[in-house]
Amino acid sequence: MLKVGIVGCGSIGTILCRAITEHPADLELVSVFDRHTEHSKRLVSTLACTPAIEDVPQMAGHVDVIVECASISAVPEVARISLINGCDVMIMSVGALSNTHLKNELINLAEKNNVMIHIPSGAIIGVDGIKSAKIAGINKVTLRTKKHPESLKGARYIKEKGINLDAINKETMIFKGTVEGATGAFPANINVATTLALASGIENLSVEIYANPELRRNVHEIIIEGGFGKFEISVENVPSPANPKTSYLAALSAITTLKQMTKPLQIGT
Repeated sequence: MLKVGIVGCGSIGTILCRAITEHPADLELVSVFDRHTEHSKRLVSTLACTPAIEDVPQMAGHVDVIVECASISAVPEVARISLINGCDVMIMSVGALSNTHLKNELINLAEKNNVMIHIPSGAIIGVDGIKSAKIAGINKVTLRTKKHPESLKGARYIKEKGINLDAINKETMIFKGTVEGATGAFPANINVATTLALASGIENLSVEIYANPELRRNVHEIIIEGGFGKFEISVENVPSPANPKTSYLAALSAITTLKQMTKPLQIGT
């Protein structure tokens, strides 16, 4: 039985907790934490079991894996505490790892303490193929993310640039740049860029973000070119019911990653 702790009781955290408690199989939800205690209490009151509400250091003492689904700013503390205490960590806010110094620090901690950092494929598909293609050499990676303007509201970049999302009436590119730049500009929207960079080894991949008022789904278009050839991936994700900034597939990938950790048969690269 894999003992799980969840940090962050928002959209993804809620989906994970319910999936584990309603269909436990080889997973046990031991504890939850949110910096807003009322969020933790509200979530626990709706679950089929009653996990403990405790902070991350307490949690790390008696779970096998801590799942971070809070925010990019929460990743350093959650991951460090988990790894130092000999506990695996799953990072949903993977955009935090666009910071090379933090990424290397966490990898070193994991190696030192003989534990693992798990990065689900999130809101995209084809990560196994990208990892395989990396062996032959990848020359170029392009990511085009397209979302309804409502999903982009509140982002720092939108405020700084004075972009009026309500005035956009057709597909409009609002950002083009690097993974680190995209993560800083849209921390709640573009975790997929960092996942692609980690899987491909191409840190300077091109990221384009579009606002399209006609969309009802979050779209990610990925083009990979290299010694293996070329492939294109297009994903149309249903937004999470509770948070349009998050794709439902991201939560499903986290559930699958947890389940894979308990299985003797591993499928895919």
